[in-house]
Amino acid sequence: MSYLLPTNLYGIRNTVYGIWKTNMYIQQKFFMKLIAGLIFLLFSDKVISQDSMTVHYKIYDTHTKQIITIDKIAAALADADVLFFGEEHNDSAGHYLEAEIFKALHKQYGEMLALSLEMFETDNQLALNEYLTGFIPEDRFAKDVRLWSNYKDYRPLIEYAKQNNIPVIAANPPRRYVNLVSRRGMRSLDSLSKKSKKFLPPLPYDTLSGRYREKFLDVMKGSPGGGSSNIYYSQSLWDAGMSYSIFRFWKKNRHKKIFHCVGRFHCDEKLGTLAQLQKRKSKLKILNISCFSDASFSNPDPMAIGWEKFSKLGDYVILTNPDLKKTY
Repeated sequence: MSYLLPTNLYGIRNTVYGIWKTNMYIQQKFFMKLIAGLIFLLFSDKVISQDSMTVHYKIYDTHTKQIITIDKIAAALADADVLFFGEEHNDSAGHYLEAEIFKALHKQYGEMLALSLEMFETDNQLALNEYLTGFIPEDRFAKDVRLWSNYKDYRPLIEYAKQNNIPVIAANPPRRYVNLVSRRGMRSLDSLSKKSKKFLPPLPYDTLSGRYREKFLDVMKGSPGGGSSNIYYSQSLWDAGMSYSIFRFWKKNRHKKIFHCVGRFHCDEKLGTLAQLQKRKSKLKILNISCFSDASFSNPDPMAIGWEKFSKLGDYVILTNPDLKKTY
């Protein structure tokens, strides 16, 4: 028995070629829809992931005692020169916020923005610059620079800076010199060569007596060598070094806004690195953020979080969810 196949999409009856062409068309349409669906799901997952992160932090303006947005912080830098982000190094919400604030600052200030990082040392500035400008690939960069073990947490900042031609300051003095001070004291730096001293702040550097020293000694109490003056002097070298790196860059680029990411002990209460920078240029307008996980995060009343405890930490306090998984 014979019969006619229905007319295919190409108007050809009962031909193998026509049937094949029709089937190919249907398959192509199917795969295009499938790919479009996968792209949508991937994008949706990213949006959902970002949206879900917003429930894990609260940003407080300590002056107004109100919850505010990232954009409010970005706008406030219009009247300032430097913004410190004081982080806990393993806080996943904190790292997310660093990247989001950095993007918001770039959106607001464009080429007027610079990034400064505790996580890179001054003698790695050249290799960092070469990576940012595309002269060396990432694998070479990773070998030439002493990356922190949790570099994955800071990579989004570096990659965004690279994509948008934003300068990055390798702010910290080399760890080997900080270690030298902890073992032999401040005077040990005097014997370094001129070439080595180029990576350090001018000597002798300030060691900031008073509240900052008291805080440091209290934190170090009970730890091996915690009571040694040399340990505090090594901490002070970090602060003096980072402040000098920022100041030196600012002197040559006074029109730029600088976003400095650092462990929050170095800038809480506007002490440490921040205080050292303020001493270098008293007219600099510096804002700071203190970001950390805290049990009071779950309190629904923003006025009941304990302002007497938090308000002195900085211009902005960001509380993150202590139940959120740490990055390490």
